[in-house]
Amino acid sequence: MEKITALITIAIFFGLLGGFLANIFLESYNPENSLIKEFYLTENAVHISPHSLRLNMDKGVDNYVLVDVRSQEEYEKEHIIGAINIPAYKDKKTPAYDEEERIVKEFSALPKNKEIIVYCYSMACMSGKKIGKLLVKNKIYVKQLSIGWNEWRYDWNNWNHEFEWEITNVNDYVYLGKEPGKPKLKINSTSCSLGDVGC
Repeated sequence: MEKITALITIAIFFGLLGGFLANIFLESYNPENSLIKEFYLTENAVHISPHSLRLNMDKGVDNYVLVDVRSQEEYEKEHIIGAINIPAYKDKKTPAYDEEERIVKEFSALPKNKEIIVYCYSMACMSGKKIGKLLVKNKIYVKQLSIGWNEWRYDWNNWNHEFEWEITNVNDYVYLGKEPGKPKLKINSTSCSLGDVGC
């Protein structure tokens, strides 16, 4: 009789424990939450804030290579200061995605110890994303500036904070010509701080 009572007690204990654990698992597991989590992990791993980029420029940080994938003609007309050009376009209207070998070779030659950040025409533009996909196939991993050239150049006030509108000038962050140009150091940068809590 004592053995039966002990077995029943053990069965009840493990039954309650199993039910409790199953309830916790079912409440916490939601496929939608997993998708949301994965989305934000991916977004934060891939996208670079323009504020962080501007702060790096202001502070003279050079742990990245900024790559403009627009055509050479457009790059030479104007580009984000400090950016190099690896064109994904032969001219403004003709994509150069068929030049995969050249593109991979040029990206392969970039420093391995620096973060590679690409940008193209606008936030909606797929050129940077297509180049990123092409490079991943070749085990080259790049990040994406979360805005494009058009937002950087023509929507300066839309992505900068209101208090910065009068104290920053887009022309300090734009360069004309074949060379990348070099950002001016700004000791009292107004851009957000770097790190997980920065903009």
